[in-house]
Amino acid sequence: MPDFASLQDSVVANWPIWFVTVTLIVAAVIDGKQLKVPNWLTFPMIVSGWAYSLLLSPYAGWEGLLYSLIGTVVGLLLLLPAYAIGGMGAGDVKLNAGIGAWVWGTTTFYAFAVSAVVGGIIAIGMVVLQKKWDQHHGQFWMIWNEILTVKNPEKLAEIAAERKPRMMLLPYGIPMAIGTIAYFAWSGMLA
Repeated sequence: MPDFASLQDSVVANWPIWFVTVTLIVAAVIDGKQLKVPNWLTFPMIVSGWAYSLLLSPYAGWEGLLYSLIGTVVGLLLLLPAYAIGGMGAGDVKLNAGIGAWVWGTTTFYAFAVSAVVGGIIAIGMVVLQKKWDQHHGQFWMIWNEILTVKNPEKLAEIAAERKPRMMLLPYGIPMAIGTIAYFAWSGMLA
């Protein structure tokens, strides 16, 4: 049986990680229902991460803010290419930037890597369960070929927008939450 007192102590001791965890759960629920992560969630997450890093983090001051800004940029850069070609929503990119603002660059990178694996597994599961493997296998190779040949992000985004109504969409806030929280748990950040 879980010890409530030790959980409470963990939440108090690691409140920034728990704050990000709760925010990710809220984002995943909203994204699952609306296929969108709203700005009212992402922008305050980013700004509050900067404030936390500047004022309260173990490296409070300009050093903490610098780590937070680097984390924000890492979070943006990891998903920006997918967004630029129409394969990712802007809310997902901003959510990842918010993660970076709070947990900084290295943790954001590792959490992203786990989230990418989780997203791939969920996507394959969705395709298999809906018995649309042949359709999506063909679409995957078509999209891959477009990326290799078109090379213009604006044109790729136009092609993706035209194709979007026929695609099975994965609200990426869900694998982002699962992967990031799993990474937090695995690395002992929630304990």
